[in-house]
Amino acid sequence: MLFPQAQRAVEQYAAEPKVFDPGFDIEATRRAAREAAAALPRLEVAEVADVDADGVPCRLYRPVDAERGVVVHLHGGGFVFNDVEVHDAVARRLATATRTAVLSVDYRRPPEHRFPAAPDDVDTVLTWLERERVARGLDGPAYAHGDSAGANLALVAALRHPGLFRAVALIYPVLDPQGGYDSYADAADGFDAREAAWYWQQYAATPADLVDPDLAPLLSDRLATLPPTLVVTAEHDPLRDEGEHLARLLAEQGVSVVATRYLGQIHGFWRHHEVFDAAAPLMAQVAGFLALHRA
Repeated sequence: MLFPQAQRAVEQYAAEPKVFDPGFDIEATRRAAREAAAALPRLEVAEVADVDADGVPCRLYRPVDAERGVVVHLHGGGFVFNDVEVHDAVARRLATATRTAVLSVDYRRPPEHRFPAAPDDVDTVLTWLERERVARGLDGPAYAHGDSAGANLALVAALRHPGLFRAVALIYPVLDPQGGYDSYADAADGFDAREAAWYWQQYAATPADLVDPDLAPLLSDRLATLPPTLVVTAEHDPLRDEGEHLARLLAEQGVSVVATRYLGQIHGFWRHHEVFDAAAPLMAQVAGFLALHRA
């Protein structure tokens, strides 16, 4: 059953233009998201700095009384939408909750820049970070974090760089270009299965990309290399089953994995603390999980 806050969000979604509608305006939607995000309240943190990570723009957040280390945050948005501006408020919350510096990555997005532009940008940032960590006071454990498409990128980054991250936190990850799980039929509240297919169509440059493990990480033969991993899903989300399948695969591979399904919730709830009561507890769960793996 949808919780009331989620039900209201689903009703609002029903009235909005859909990405698969003829004439859908990507740029207008991006602008609207930035404008909406600009109106959100923002926590004060000790430092916010825009940095150039060898050509990839990023934003660094340093909380008061920061612990050693850094959380690399990859934003969601179906690979197509959102940026560091849209995720500014939630990145501040992430830094404050984890008491750790957060590096939010403004990776390139399709349809202007298709796969593998985004994961390659993350690679560039991680190479830069390894070189600059001590100079910028970011030495210590590194963590990967992402929501939705960003969780895909965080997972791929951990698979491409085994041993780099102390832990990985994945919030309702998008993983399966085939959309072949039951939740696409029985849990697609506020997120049409056609929408998911559209995002994959924008992201993939060729049909062959759809079976590339760096795009579809459920196909990876390197899952056993992952560090401790948190996988969070929402009950009413077409991506629910693929995220939970990932958790089972990791457990079978011997990875230390924690999997949580948030009842009554829909895709996207984590970022909207002003709307969903469940968002703050999830943020606290992420912070607690990362704290468990500091040593």
